[in-house]
Amino acid sequence: MEHLAFTLGGLTAAGGAMGYVKSGSKPSLIGGLAIGGLYIANGLFIKNDTFDDNYKTAVTGLVGTSAVLSALGLSRSIKSGFKKPVPLVLFSIGSIGLGYYAFKYNKFYL
Repeated sequence: MEHLAFTLGGLTAAGGAMGYVKSGSKPSLIGGLAIGGLYIANGLFIKNDTFDDNYKTAVTGLVGTSAVLSALGLSRSIKSGFKKPVPLVLFSIGSIGLGYYAFKYNKFYL
């Protein structure tokens, strides 16, 4: 379960860094590293079994992180008329994480 968190975290952090390198966008760098860091931190919590209650807190954190990324991507996609690729990629990555971790949360905790 933590492999997807590491993958999404790496993609998000790399995308933020790429946005900074290509256009000098500090919000891209900060946002990419923050969201990527949250994905990776929660993935480490799952991998290392740091949290009690059988990963519930980490999975909840991953659902929240994915929801935030998906919402940010959707709002930017709407503003651009769904024509720019970066907001669509953000929305897609967030939606993949949201769907997967919401499924895992429902499967194990409801």
